[in-house]
Amino acid sequence: MSLHNRGVRQDVRELGALLGDVLKEQTSSDAFETVESLRKTAIAYRDDEIDSREELRETIDQLSPGEEGEIARAFTTYFELINLAEERERVRAVRTGSQEGTLDDSFDRTVETLTEADVDADGVEGILDDVLIEPTFTAHPTEARRRTIKAKLRSIGDHLQTLDEHNLTDQEAEDVWEDINAEVTSLWQTRQVRQRQPEPQDEARNIQWYLENTLFDVVGEVYSEFEEAVTDEYPDIDIPKLFEFRSWAGSDRDGNPFVTVDVTDETLATQRNIVLDRYKTRLKRLSAVLSQDGDRYATTGAFKSSLEADIERFPSVSEEAKERYPEEPYRQKFGLMRERLDRVGDVRPGGYEESEELLADLETVDASLRAYGGVDIADTYIQPLIRQVDTFGFSLASLDLRDHRIQHTKALDEALANEGIDYRGLDEEERVELLTDAILQDEPLLDMESPGELSEESQKVIDRFLALGDWQKEYGMEAIDTYCISMAEEPSHALEVLFLADQVDVVSLPDHVGIDIVPLLETEYALNGADRIMGTLFENEAYKQALEIRGNTQEILLGYSDSNKENGFMAANWDLYNNQRRLAEITENYGVTMRMFHGRGGSISRGGGPMNRALLALPNETVTGQVKFTEQGEVIAEKYGTPRIAERNLEQMLDAQIRARHNAIQEPIEEVPDEWSDAMNTMTTAAREAYRDLLETDGFVSYFEQATPITVIENLNLGSRPASRSEERSVEDLRAIPWVFSWTQSRCILPGWYSIAAGIDAYLDDGGDLDTLAEMYEEWPFFRTTFDRATIALARTDLEIADEYAALADSELREEFQPRLEAEYEQTVEYMLEITGRSSLLRREWFEESLERRNPYVDPLNLLQTHLLSQTHLTEAEERTLRLTVNGIAAGMKNTG
Repeated sequence: MSLHNRGVRQDVRELGALLGDVLKEQTSSDAFETVESLRKTAIAYRDDEIDSREELRETIDQLSPGEEGEIARAFTTYFELINLAEERERVRAVRTGSQEGTLDDSFDRTVETLTEADVDADGVEGILDDVLIEPTFTAHPTEARRRTIKAKLRSIGDHLQTLDEHNLTDQEAEDVWEDINAEVTSLWQTRQVRQRQPEPQDEARNIQWYLENTLFDVVGEVYSEFEEAVTDEYPDIDIPKLFEFRSWAGSDRDGNPFVTVDVTDETLATQRNIVLDRYKTRLKRLSAVLSQDGDRYATTGAFKSSLEADIERFPSVSEEAKERYPEEPYRQKFGLMRERLDRVGDVRPGGYEESEELLADLETVDASLRAYGGVDIADTYIQPLIRQVDTFGFSLASLDLRDHRIQHTKALDEALANEGIDYRGLDEEERVELLTDAILQDEPLLDMESPGELSEESQKVIDRFLALGDWQKEYGMEAIDTYCISMAEEPSHALEVLFLADQVDVVSLPDHVGIDIVPLLETEYALNGADRIMGTLFENEAYKQALEIRGNTQEILLGYSDSNKENGFMAANWDLYNNQRRLAEITENYGVTMRMFHGRGGSISRGGGPMNRALLALPNETVTGQVKFTEQGEVIAEKYGTPRIAERNLEQMLDAQIRARHNAIQEPIEEVPDEWSDAMNTMTTAAREAYRDLLETDGFVSYFEQATPITVIENLNLGSRPASRSEERSVEDLRAIPWVFSWTQSRCILPGWYSIAAGIDAYLDDGGDLDTLAEMYEEWPFFRTTFDRATIALARTDLEIADEYAALADSELREEFQPRLEAEYEQTVEYMLEITGRSSLLRREWFEESLERRNPYVDPLNLLQTHLLSQTHLTEAEERTLRLTVNGIAAGMKNTG
């Protein structure tokens, strides 16, 4: 029996036809004919039926401003619909593979790996006790679509699911298509481009939507499937907590002055309300299911005691419960549990103080059911809720605070100056000594409530630390217990945060430490100084005490984005690999457990790519079991927007992390042949030099500005924070996201491959050979994953389209830079094909099909964008169309930054 009624080609064809009908209805037949002409001409060129794109250019040049807007909207909407069709195809592949038992990276494969390695039950329990996966959602602005647009697309996607997975009568199918037609019409009539810059609250609500509407439900299912797979082979194993979700949205202050104390407070309150409402809804549903007759089915003594305690706690409410549910003890219990949830954070007494109390109640119900014939009921209804409470607590997602280290140093300098201490004049060693002594002494050094006259920025830092203590009292320590320090470069940068937390009693040595302090090592100076930074901290008396209280676990955040922008793709990846190994050695030497926090982006150059492969490619020394990584921008929608795909992503992550931890236990130090390391050192040294030479060549920044839509992107209202860190115009100052986004739009995805060929050239000139590189690709997960990610960026690059953008630049700049980019690209492609042994860049057939399907439709948007960028003055309508082309190309490329 087939699981599905449709296929991707049918979805694409019928959605495209429907859009054509809507276009004719909402605009005109002429507009439809123009779109069709552009589409067919673009396809004809891609199929070598015509020799140039001149006909496309001529058609676009003759469009009126109004027609330009219609064309941009038509192609943008097409890609949004096609993305839904391809998403549905991903679901088909997962469901079919699950049914046939052919899925890679599945839980069955996880168990098979362990059993084939003769891992016994104790060994499996040890691995699972080590593992904790913490996806961390950020507000980084790479999502070009409005939330309203995403909601409409989600509705259309749900209708496609109905057509594909349900047996419908002809009339029922027709009704569904009428609904899709109405949604597509509404989509057409809805403004695509944001009119205002998103506020941090908007970004927080966006993250909360995925947590509430997808992940909350999916988590219980993932645990159930995993437990079933494991207990078939290891029947007596208890599955511990394996996932925890975190967020930066509403709490990441780095470079974003709009993330205030009030914003964070609102975020915490909203998240608590969301998760409590979900628990109350679940308990109400359980009340409908667990209608056991107390006269016929007994309950345990522990359950009776728990119920009696609630009756004493809420006499009047319990009387109502008894009247409504006489002799139905579980229903009475759930009603009283809902009452306790209603009172969380309330002035009325009796509410749950922490999620562990709710968890204890559910476990009592679970045990009672199992004791008296209700095992299936407990497995089906109680266990998923237990997993949800264990995962989401009362906070939905724990918040990480983050700010730039300069802000902390400046605040301390000003506050201490009011106490007569010249902090600015101290060297690093003196700063460490002062901060350490201040933390260890009993009395605070600063009056944080009245620190004296401070600048506005410094007062905000003080206010945040004051609020942190209040937040932990109100929402629980687990709701906000991590502080990330951007651009950390000295030990004092971590001690400054510890000191400020100490001054507000979030830290009170030797008894209490309420936060993990997480340095973000992202500059070459910081990474090369990891021994100095972390070694000094681990030997520091105050920091050492704090670390011990936090379980002797040090979280370290590695920045992928700025590292790439600073060093280039190949050098950055090798630096990150080596620095992770060095950090693992440092922490091992000090007896500290390291939790790596990978600050990855969505694009290839910023660490993006399949997470399961990335986890398996990490150095064994770094795989302690706990791992944390950022999930950013459009990647969140792609990975967590649909329940079945979200479930599959969590399955792949867990499979990869378990296998990676098993590998690390078997081989604690990854043995990399010297020949391979030497090859990488030679290649990356040359690659870094070639990359830096490009960026430092006079005129490159001007070329970048002229040959990409960077100025449009900076004004696109993507996110709530500025696109640059200052008013300067330089590559160093530009944030990594608009840097990558701009190259992606111009189809010259330079950050994902530039200087790889230069590195390989240097290696070959030094006596190396391609056979060795092919061997490295075949046998070394790090090398294979790095090169596979580069091939994706190469495959998405289109030099002919990039030439259209290069033509916008001054002729001398174009002649200086474009030939360099093209030569590097072509040589890199040639090397990649030889090293991988493939005839095409991509490993997966479906990916090639997707690019072939999309490219002819992206081309007209690129040409329209370059046409508008070439104008010296644009009307307001043309400005809107230009911004819309950015959305459309992002949807067509399925990637922004």
